[in-house]
Amino acid sequence: MAERVIEFNRMPLMTLEPLLDAPFAVQIHVAAVTPAALLGAYILLRPKGTPLHRLLGRIWIALMVVTATSSFFIHELDLFYGFSPIHLLSIATLLGSWNAIAAARRGDIRLHKRIVAGLYFGGIVLAGLFTFVPGRIMHAVIFTGAEWPAVLAAAVIGSILIAIMLRRRCGGLIAR
Repeated sequence: MAERVIEFNRMPLMTLEPLLDAPFAVQIHVAAVTPAALLGAYILLRPKGTPLHRLLGRIWIALMVVTATSSFFIHELDLFYGFSPIHLLSIATLLGSWNAIAAARRGDIRLHKRIVAGLYFGGIVLAGLFTFVPGRIMHAVIFTGAEWPAVLAAAVIGSILIAIMLRRRCGGLIAR
């Protein structure tokens, strides 16, 4: 009796080839932002004010500065003399990093928390979503050419972000 083999057409897993073929500035950028994303989430979820928080916070800020600085050498979206609106976010990240440190040193922890949360959610989460748009390097790394997973991932992440914003707005209105 002939053996029947059922082969499922599987989407290939991610590949690092597009990243390894990318300019050195992109590689540095990804090498800094990836641990910054993971470390930032860890720091946001852990107790604040501890020596570990301070140490990890210093490392995170350094990673954010490297991420923002390296972006000035990336010119894939050439909208204005080699720069694009994303570079404004890099300037904001550098200024925000400085202000987050200054606020913490002054003892203005409330402002420090707001700045750091803005840096994380705006500079990593929101900006990171745009790197998964079809045609970008990280899209090719993660989705290896398949379009529907990117659209699905963007829809899920977008829905979560909208839910968080609505929850904050509604929660803020109820608390007043």
